[in-house]
Amino acid sequence: MGTRTAPPSYLPRGSAPPTPLTLLLLPCCVSVPAALLWSTLCCEPAKYDPSFKGPIKKRSCTDIICCVLFMVFLLGYMVVGILAWLYGDPRQVIYPRNSTGMYCGIGENQGKPNVLYYDLLKCVTGTNILAAAMNGLQCPTTQVCVEKCPTEFMWAISNDSPAKVYNQEYCQPSINLTITNLTVAEIAAKELCPVFLVPSTSFFNRCFPGSNLTFPADFSINGLTGNQSKANISEAASQILDSFNFQNVGKKIFEDFAKSWPWIITALVIAMVVSLLFLILLRFTAGILVWVLIVGVIGVIGYGIYHCYMEYDTLNKQGVSVSDVGFTFNLGVYFRVKETWLAILIVLAVIEAILLLVLLFLRKRILIAIALIKEASKAIGHIMSSLFYPLVTFVLLVVCVAYWGMTALYLATSGAPIYRISTVNTSLPGCENITGNETCNPMTFSPSSSCKEARCIFQRYNNEGLFQTNLFNLQIYNVIGFLWCINFVIALGQCVLAGAFASYYWAFHKPKDIPFFPVAESFMRTLRYHTGSLAFGSLILTIVQLIRIILEYLDHKLKGAQNPCTRFLLCCLKCCFWCLEKFIKFLNRNAYIMIAVYGKNFCVSAKNAFKLLMRNIVRVVVLDKVTDLLIFFGKLIVVGGVGVLAFFFFSGRIPIPNDSFKSPALNYYWIPILTVVLGSYMIAHGFFSVYNMCVDTLFLCFLEDLERNDGSPEKPFYMSKSLMSILNKKNRPPKSEEKTKKK
Repeated sequence: MGTRTAPPSYLPRGSAPPTPLTLLLLPCCVSVPAALLWSTLCCEPAKYDPSFKGPIKKRSCTDIICCVLFMVFLLGYMVVGILAWLYGDPRQVIYPRNSTGMYCGIGENQGKPNVLYYDLLKCVTGTNILAAAMNGLQCPTTQVCVEKCPTEFMWAISNDSPAKVYNQEYCQPSINLTITNLTVAEIAAKELCPVFLVPSTSFFNRCFPGSNLTFPADFSINGLTGNQSKANISEAASQILDSFNFQNVGKKIFEDFAKSWPWIITALVIAMVVSLLFLILLRFTAGILVWVLIVGVIGVIGYGIYHCYMEYDTLNKQGVSVSDVGFTFNLGVYFRVKETWLAILIVLAVIEAILLLVLLFLRKRILIAIALIKEASKAIGHIMSSLFYPLVTFVLLVVCVAYWGMTALYLATSGAPIYRISTVNTSLPGCENITGNETCNPMTFSPSSSCKEARCIFQRYNNEGLFQTNLFNLQIYNVIGFLWCINFVIALGQCVLAGAFASYYWAFHKPKDIPFFPVAESFMRTLRYHTGSLAFGSLILTIVQLIRIILEYLDHKLKGAQNPCTRFLLCCLKCCFWCLEKFIKFLNRNAYIMIAVYGKNFCVSAKNAFKLLMRNIVRVVVLDKVTDLLIFFGKLIVVGGVGVLAFFFFSGRIPIPNDSFKSPALNYYWIPILTVVLGSYMIAHGFFSVYNMCVDTLFLCFLEDLERNDGSPEKPFYMSKSLMSILNKKNRPPKSEEKTKKK
């Protein structure tokens, strides 16, 4: 009988000796010191605990300080929301205002939802009339609330009476055309009525000119409004229409959604069914799929090598070399020389050789990964409620986003409106002393006898006071709260699923020993004991994300700078913090798994998870890449398959004899297709995120099982028989059973 060679003393107990591939990749001069350092950091395996039978039932609260901090922060976040609700006024965005600052469509202007601008030429001086109106900025012309926008041309003729020239519906309420003593010119000078009207349509409750304005032959406003003319109005209308050319597009898109929503829902249901079927089929076809995908990747690279060789051989016979081309910015030229194809051939050949070496020396670990993937499918089959937990996460995320959006909106619209006394013409007698700085109340204001043209005009929103001066700080608090709550909800979902799948792995007799409601029990256990730990991990991730946001803001502000050193430094910082965020997400994910199983605090769980993974780094890499390959393939099947089906259906390329099942006539058939593709991706991502979490949880439990147990009756393995057969391990029966079998 041959003797088994013991692993080197510098390797952790239970770890396999380095493979030839590892020795090939590690230089000899650093392999031994690196192994010694590895042993110092991660050599202590998990010790056997006879009381451990799966996720700890009797546990205590963890990271209490961070839990209290999170609760206090949430209370502050609620206070910010309440203050924003008390001081904010989102009607500033929803409803337009007239010149006096009163809202159109509500209050005294009930039944008059649209605002009419008297002189559109003054509005067009801005860069974006709609952006200005939506932000509470007033166009420098009189604005009145009207029931409907004008549908025909009308212009003032000076030699007629005001009642014949003007339309009372579009004049200011302060003037009555039937009893006024003012002339047409005086009314126009005081902007009590519009000098001209053009056919308009309501857009965001603002009256803007319609397209293709055709003026009447006798249309004339010269002498009443300065140098305005037909050309000026047409140009102004064209500029406005260019700014809002998406109006008709938006209507058509809405019509397409109204016609196709039943078919969109049908396609999303198909995506859900396909995702579920794929996860179920992985239980039986995981090994075949993995090897098919691996062989497919090797075959594609092999074909690339063959194609590069044929191109190189052809160009070599023609004698075309890079020396004949020289340096050029036309990259297509380089694909007509033999050296380019030779370089690509060498790169592909190296990649192919590395992949073959990996398959040769890591085939056993690939088999372990496949077995764990099959086990994950079994676990999901026994805990089907886990597939619906992403709905809980989705609802909580929607609540967080909605609260953040409403708080941001109310904060942005905080502040009482300020009204100032103004007049159309300060040169009029008695109006010389009006500077525009005197405040007024539009509900009680009445013009003085010396200046009857004075009006109480809305100017801006108050930005003074303790609350208003700290709006920027409160918006930052809102952003921090949004990021922290989002990360906490995601962490809660990961920890809950980890607890449910860990209860499956550590059930010795499956499915008899699995809890009846594993997801619900894990959810209550996580909220009761580990809110502080989840808040701690989420806070670390939030801080890194805030730094990344600040760096992106600085990069945006410094885009015009010509200092290459500053740009390079910012680029390096952005790259470093992007990598740090990815690492923290990876570490947090595994820390939450350890928290769900052992009930320790965040730091201890993160340390134990990191050391456990580092002791099995090769297995981690192999499992991660194999799982990513399968999940990518699954998403490709779901999103690609449903997307292609939606394309052929909505484009009318599928012949359907029954008219009731034919695709509706659409303006833009790509709108429902994009909706289906995006929705299918979200559904597939939700299903496969559960699957990915299941694989990661079972993998950590598997590593713990290997280190804690040895297959003896006192320390039996909890892993499946397929995993034990791959590792050449088995659970030995008690001695009494062995004696019975011998007899």
